[in-house]
Amino acid sequence: MARRPALSTSTGEELYVEGIMDEFTLLDIVYENQFEGDILDQDIMEETEANFYRGAPPEWLNFHINELRSSPFIKRDGYGRLVQWIYERTKGPGTSMVKLFHQQGSGGTTLAMQVLWDMRKTFRRAVLTGSTLETTKIAKEVVHLFTGGSEHDHNTVLLLLNNEFILDNLQDCIMAEITEQEVVADTPIVILFNCVRNDYVVLQKERSYKEKVEFKDKQDVILKTTLSDSEKEQFEAKKEDLSRRYGDKTKQFHGFNILQTDFSRDYIQEVCAIFEKTERRNKPLKMQLVAFLSLLNAYVPGSYLLESDCLQFLRRDKSVRGDLSLADLMQPFSHLILSYKHEKRREKKIQMAHPMIAKCCTKLLTKAEVTRRDKARNFLISFCKGDVSTYLLGFIKDLLTKREKKKTKMEENTEKPGVRLQKEDEDVEKYSRLILDITKKEDKKESASVLKVASNKFVTNPCFPQALARFCYRELKDYKEAEMWAKTAKERDPKKSFIADTLGQVHKNHLKNKESSTDTKALLLLAQKAIEAFEEEERLAEEEHKKSLIEEEKSKVLRELNTRGHFGFLQVCSILFDRLSEDKTWRRVLTNNITMGSALKLLGDNKLFRFSNFVDSLREKVEKKFEFFDTFLAYSVSITRKDKAYVSWEAAQSCKKYIGSRDPKTKQKLAVTSAGVLSCLDRRCTLSDVQHVVKCWEEMCQSKDSAFVNFILAKIVLSNKINTPPSSGHQHTLRQMKPPCPVEYHMLNLLLFWPTEDEDKPKSDLNILTERVRHAYEGEYGTVFRSRYLRPLFFIGPGKSLTSFVHRRTLEIVFTKDALIESNTNWRSENIFKDPIVQERLIKIEGVVRHYRVYATFRGTEVEVEANRKDSLWKSGDVTFYLGITIKGPVAFSIQRRLTIAEDIP
Repeated sequence: MARRPALSTSTGEELYVEGIMDEFTLLDIVYENQFEGDILDQDIMEETEANFYRGAPPEWLNFHINELRSSPFIKRDGYGRLVQWIYERTKGPGTSMVKLFHQQGSGGTTLAMQVLWDMRKTFRRAVLTGSTLETTKIAKEVVHLFTGGSEHDHNTVLLLLNNEFILDNLQDCIMAEITEQEVVADTPIVILFNCVRNDYVVLQKERSYKEKVEFKDKQDVILKTTLSDSEKEQFEAKKEDLSRRYGDKTKQFHGFNILQTDFSRDYIQEVCAIFEKTERRNKPLKMQLVAFLSLLNAYVPGSYLLESDCLQFLRRDKSVRGDLSLADLMQPFSHLILSYKHEKRREKKIQMAHPMIAKCCTKLLTKAEVTRRDKARNFLISFCKGDVSTYLLGFIKDLLTKREKKKTKMEENTEKPGVRLQKEDEDVEKYSRLILDITKKEDKKESASVLKVASNKFVTNPCFPQALARFCYRELKDYKEAEMWAKTAKERDPKKSFIADTLGQVHKNHLKNKESSTDTKALLLLAQKAIEAFEEEERLAEEEHKKSLIEEEKSKVLRELNTRGHFGFLQVCSILFDRLSEDKTWRRVLTNNITMGSALKLLGDNKLFRFSNFVDSLREKVEKKFEFFDTFLAYSVSITRKDKAYVSWEAAQSCKKYIGSRDPKTKQKLAVTSAGVLSCLDRRCTLSDVQHVVKCWEEMCQSKDSAFVNFILAKIVLSNKINTPPSSGHQHTLRQMKPPCPVEYHMLNLLLFWPTEDEDKPKSDLNILTERVRHAYEGEYGTVFRSRYLRPLFFIGPGKSLTSFVHRRTLEIVFTKDALIESNTNWRSENIFKDPIVQERLIKIEGVVRHYRVYATFRGTEVEVEANRKDSLWKSGDVTFYLGITIKGPVAFSIQRRLTIAEDIP
């Protein structure tokens, strides 16, 4: 009789959990005693094992079978490192991660599951099978698994996450759940084991490791489609074992054989040789089905077709007997195709035996003039008749519209020669891999024809017409067609801002590529249409963001504000300026030195009067858009993806054009706001530039109280450029300012009153000052920054008064040892604080962690501060940390436990 399901405990005992297992809907739990005591059917065991070696994804039963046969799985070279790093994570913090990056078909998923299986007696293991968007629900289930339904039976959860996932958000949600339930943890809550299938990332990381560039945390394992000598020996021994038990059947163990031959292209070519004599015409349905499967598996990792759909397609041939199995119907191709299912309630899935076989078949069929375009169109028209199921539509979307990451390019900054600017049009490819291949290897128009078929087939889906519109304006330069499809996409989803963005991009690119002889009226008309489209996108983006804030408490899904509309607006204005400003009159009009109405005679065309309001409003709007980006990027960064460095740079260039040369120096240096002042170091302003900014704001202080904040901020920035004598008295002046005061005032007030190195007690109530900053932040920036990570602006370092405040950019330059590289530091990871030189620039603050909160302590006074990493708060006790200041207030970075005397004794 099978034993009751059990989980492991931290003491090595078993916890029987029959009553709570039904509560897990997003996690597949691996029991401590899985399969123990079960009587397994020998035929099922043999079929499961054979399917795996033929190429089917591994099941937990595969690992159990190997143990029963005393024939353990081959341990790939990364196995030992993964196990080692997972054990190291048990020392803390409360949530941590280990990452495995692997190429498609290299065996990465098998390796990850093998690690999970082998550690089932040590941890509580689970695989995330539900939606990654349900972050709050995932966190609840993880905490429930950690506690095991009891306060006294805790044990760390080892959670396997397949493919890329926003781990920081999940970690925060788990810690929030622990805090809410008031769980007292003596062991880390969860180790997130992220198994990422991404060829590009694997190659990028391998190159980074070899070149020893700035990859401070190399505790990631990469698995490629190559074997080491030790792995080859293990595979050879395994081959002999399988040959003894399966004989000639091993010839069809393509999944195993491809790895055993070190991913031999000769082996794959031999297996696929049957396709070398394919004729273009009169292809039987089974040949077409193989072509569809090959195309899908070659371009969409993890894709499959359902057996019922395949049988329905094949039985369109009236001569096919209805009682024949799929394997019989697919002869002589059956050995290349897998049929499997991992759950009794689910239908069988059909796919090619290995991604490399799928790619080889696709190439051979293309040589036989069965082009990728033909296969894709035929798949959409012939196989996808009638309603298409949700699972298949998802694969088709990936096939035709999913854009993969591309290489980063370092380019020279033309404005500042010698400065390296990481500038990319996009951090992903222009189109999906299939569309790229059809475009490069076949014909541009053929790519458009495939997207057109999909757009007409799926009449409610906006993704296909959006991709088609993008292709038309970029590759075909057919702006009329692009506009039509962009509008079609917008009609299908009129409330989505990212869909609306495409129409603006069509008009922007049309404006950019207009012939130099184009008349001014046509240029203004295009610019106006583009700007109207981008302003509509901005409106939709704001509505989306407001809606997401209401839903956030339920889902905790991060939805950042879409700023592409703001940026598109600035790009259009920049292009228009470049096209018109060769005329001195137009330059004066665009910089608002004269109105357009008064310049019509000089411009020689009174018909342009209709554009007067539009043109006269551009400069003010450009300045506002720039100030938005200045604040947005100075105070925060994206959690889900890196902000593109060129956005800040292009926004600044656009603003400079419209400001002109007659405005005050601070405007030319773009230091007209607090964020602008703080960004001087990011813009690489020279010493004289910063000194001039300080002087300008000092003069403005004589007539404007609010200018004093920016004057002090400018002085702090200057002190980070050169050694300046300590100055005092600013606290009194700052407190004379009359309300309402901006959040920057409250942030600076807190900063100035924070005790310096030689002060052991605050001069003011820091808790009150901190609360004022947070309250002002919520009122001014809380909504727009809600889903972004707040960048530290300053840190507390040694010194007195303003000289003790270390600007974030100063530490980044110390860390990267290169002032020319754009700011790209991951402050969330805290790797920067491992650098001894960075440590020398800062002072340690003493504090305490209690009830998942952290406090700075000053001779009996406690000040609550935010924790940069919530997972550092899992254990109470005395701590030290570096104090940073964000626009929201004080934040503790690199929280470290202070060892007690007993702990310090070896």
